[in-house]
Amino acid sequence: MRRRDVPGRPISSVPANVPLSREPHDPTDGPANAPSARPGPVRGNAAVPARYEPQPSVSGVPHQPAPQAAADAVPGVVIPTDTPPAAGYETEAAPSTYVSRETPTREEDDPPLAMEAMRAVQILNPSGEVTMPRPARTRVMCVANQKGGVGKTTTTVNLAVALALHGNRVLVVDLDPQGNASTGLNVPHHTGVPDVYDCLIDSVPLEEVAQAVEGIPNLWCVPATIDLAGAEIELVSVVARESRLARAIAAYPGHFDYVFIDCPPSLGLLTVNALVAAQEVLIPIQCEYYALEGLNQLINNINLVRQHLNPKLEVSTILLTMYDRRTRLADAVEQDVRNHFGDKVLQAVIPRNVRVSEAPSYGQSVMTYDPGSRGATSYFEAAQEIAERGVKEPVSRNA
Repeated sequence: MRRRDVPGRPISSVPANVPLSREPHDPTDGPANAPSARPGPVRGNAAVPARYEPQPSVSGVPHQPAPQAAADAVPGVVIPTDTPPAAGYETEAAPSTYVSRETPTREEDDPPLAMEAMRAVQILNPSGEVTMPRPARTRVMCVANQKGGVGKTTTTVNLAVALALHGNRVLVVDLDPQGNASTGLNVPHHTGVPDVYDCLIDSVPLEEVAQAVEGIPNLWCVPATIDLAGAEIELVSVVARESRLARAIAAYPGHFDYVFIDCPPSLGLLTVNALVAAQEVLIPIQCEYYALEGLNQLINNINLVRQHLNPKLEVSTILLTMYDRRTRLADAVEQDVRNHFGDKVLQAVIPRNVRVSEAPSYGQSVMTYDPGSRGATSYFEAAQEIAERGVKEPVSRNA
């Protein structure tokens, strides 16, 4: 057949069924670049292209040619790479500045590390200023409880360090033969070191036995050695054996704001000496049932000492220790103690904290070992509360 040319129409090699311009694509019509399933009319003698056969893929999903690949397969067709959005679709403008969700604002609290650092600076008081009020007269406090393991030594050491760091002159008398208070303050107390035993038995002046605590200004300690274990037997035949410690403290030439006496876990002559020498009794109570069981007997002994030996003696402070807020028992013990003793119970409560237990192994108190811990913060609050109470109700020096 002869070729017939249509007048006024150029001869093109592009098939008539392939559009020359990009039209809006309907998603329901299949791939945008695939040839139409219905071929258009053939004009002239243009050859009809081969039918589009998709190649099977390995994954079983029909292969769809990329837009550029389809454009290369059909010469003369130009497909834009950036397809304009469909009508009615508006793109959201990107913000000019990006603000992270982690960016702190003024309304948010300080980070935990910053808060811990602030507490550490507050507790250590590097400026050395007197931030806790000093009492008008010396306060001699006996830390006593015949039950062991309630935190007597830990309370004595940490309260003494807290008060000394904030401008008070403090003396710690270790009256426990175990010498744990001496260990906590890093004071030598091995055999042969002058200790409180020499003061009780041989009447050695207290200023010759007291040692300054290294690293803590305004803090002194009278150590205890194993020799103190036999002091109760030797004191039986001594005249006025109950008031030996009271006379030694009264004869000390220097002035102290606080004198803390760490008692042994018993109600023997050593504890009686401490009760006679003191004006106030601080009782640490562990938040468990066994600690409450022996409290009644301790109160009875304090009343006997007040009636016969020291009429100025009184229970001024109750401190709850080893408080575990996860248990109902701790809450029940706290409520019972507060209902019975009233305002004598400090508002500060000492929680169970591993830092408090670790500090003595390094010869430190928790105030210097980890001043930002919960244990150090709690003891600091307790010391501050004791200092404020001493200013409101000053006590007289024990003569």
